Amino acid sequence: MVTTQKNIFIFFMVLISALLLIPDTIYGDNGKKEALIQAPPPPFSEDIFPCTECHSEMEPNPERRVLEDMHDDIILKHDEKNRWCLDCHDLKNRDKLHLANGKLIDFTESYKLCGQCHGPKLREWKNGVHGKRTGYWNGKKKYLLCAHCHNPHSPKFKKMKPDPAPDDPMKGRK
Repeated sequence: MVTTQKNIFIFFMVLISALLLIPDTIYGDNGKKEALIQAPPPPFSEDIFPCTECHSEMEPNPERRVLEDMHDDIILKHDEKNRWCLDCHDLKNRDKLHLANGKLIDFTESYKLCGQCHGPKLREWKNGVHGKRTGYWNGKKKYLLCAHCHNPHSPKFKKMKPDPAPDDPMKGRK
């Protein structure tokens, strides 16, 4: 019995280690062709995308400032002392995000942007440990992006009161 439990433990440790060591070159931005993880577009505010519908007629203003008019409802609580809109959103093409190296990406690839600072979470997301994905373990999967669960401008979850524990089904039985 102890040997069986030991073998099961070893099997799972090897499996977990293998999953965590999957090279990022499969998805990485290191010059190799990468497999795009298919994900639905992130949830945009109604009538706010594509951004170029409004921004195409505006002169880009890279100055860090308090936003007014259309974006005054955005409250940045995401390393706000060091970050600003244009650290993620592209100055010239507002329908794109940009990586630290300047490469433009679609909003459906925003996991790459988030992963630049949150590498361990990206690795967990790719392996199905963090976030939500549906599908088959050995087949097609549907991933949800970081922005499907986290507000990218304020990603920390609000505190929630837990629901009460379920009733004990054995309570009152003899």
